[in-house]
Amino acid sequence: MNILQNVKNLYLNNDIVQKIIFWNIGVFIFSLLFCYNFKSASFDFYSFMTVKSSFDFTLYNPWTLFIYMFVHNGFIHILFNMLMLHFVSRFFLTFFTEKQFLVVYISGGIFSGLLFVLFFHFLGSVVPLVGASAAVMSLLVAATIYAPNYLLRIPLIGTIKLWYITAIFLGIDVIIVSKLFFEDVIDPSILGGRFSHIAGAVFGFTYVKLLQNGFDLAKLFSKNIFPKKKKKTPFSKVHVNTTSSNLRKSQKTDIEQKQIDDILDKISKSGYDSLSKEEREFLFRIGK
Repeated sequence: MNILQNVKNLYLNNDIVQKIIFWNIGVFIFSLLFCYNFKSASFDFYSFMTVKSSFDFTLYNPWTLFIYMFVHNGFIHILFNMLMLHFVSRFFLTFFTEKQFLVVYISGGIFSGLLFVLFFHFLGSVVPLVGASAAVMSLLVAATIYAPNYLLRIPLIGTIKLWYITAIFLGIDVIIVSKLFFEDVIDPSILGGRFSHIAGAVFGFTYVKLLQNGFDLAKLFSKNIFPKKKKKTPFSKVHVNTTSSNLRKSQKTDIEQKQIDDILDKISKSGYDSLSKEEREFLFRIGK
């Protein structure tokens, strides 16, 4: 079995998080092969790979709002973002589904790109934007708003609440944006990335608040973009009495939902590590 087949099998047998990481790494390898300028030791990205803070450019190149979040400007850049994506996804998927993960990641990145274009248009600067950090920030803030007291064990630090971590990352972005914005000379290359993080945070916050009010953006996308295909069957239709069967299913669903709510409350108060083996297995089984 060759290397490409091994990579293909690894990709197909992993969850949505690993697939996203694969795509980021793939685009980064493409950038190294075709966009890296060894003379200047920097990347000269193709125009379709970056978001630019120009209304005209974005209007005629809308795909850049999607592609840019898979493009990275250096090894440290992609390494940090992929480590953060892996870290954030571990607790995000404790509360949300893989479909919700994908919708928040993609929509958060697109929303951040649009706000970036709008913001810098009024500043009068045309600068590029690349990187997955805004999309990752959407995931981080969404999970934090949903379960702010979720406990994390950090090496050398100990147990800390999730909202403390988010407050540190977001606080650094707000301080840098405020400092640069009110200085006489604004550095758009730094300001743009930090501003996109804040935009991603706004999307994550909005997503969860809408969800708590009964509106799930993931369901809207699944209905309009990924409609379920009806399976064709050669058998004729058979009419059966399903009243008792539906009643049993409804009762089972209510019991399972009560268990899920109790477990999520326990996680929010005491952290994932406080769950028993049976509770973890139940969550895993329901999430499949």
